[in-house]
Amino acid sequence: MSDLLQRLRGRGWRMTAQRRVVAEVLAGEHVHLTADEVLAQAALRLPEISRATVYNTLGELVLLGEVIEVATDGRAKRYDPNAHRPHQHLVCSGCGAIRDVHPVGDPLTDLPPSERYGFTVSAAEVTYRGWCPECVAA
Repeated sequence: MSDLLQRLRGRGWRMTAQRRVVAEVLAGEHVHLTADEVLAQAALRLPEISRATVYNTLGELVLLGEVIEVATDGRAKRYDPNAHRPHQHLVCSGCGAIRDVHPVGDPLTDLPPSERYGFTVSAAEVTYRGWCPECVAA
């Protein structure tokens, strides 16, 4: 059983067939699917699943804090089930592929006091950009 499914069951989340399929599609490392990609994969397992159900389920998972919504450069939002382990993202400037990365250091403490302008910093999102091996080879 996937980590996401275990977390949802532990929360007592009502596990309908549609919700289970969406959670199963999001299982794995480095998963960053768009809602349409989730729908396409879910429909292979459960053909009667609707677009509205997938979108609503993804919205619920984000509100629960079980999935992170990732938006990069005006591309479609992607959904990351790695919500409970702090990480940043590495994004290909060509194809848009996304990988989870775990840099050494804490971006919250890396920002010098002189650059905080009196803000109390509570969160930081760092996105690394570059070219994946497939785009470099193309």
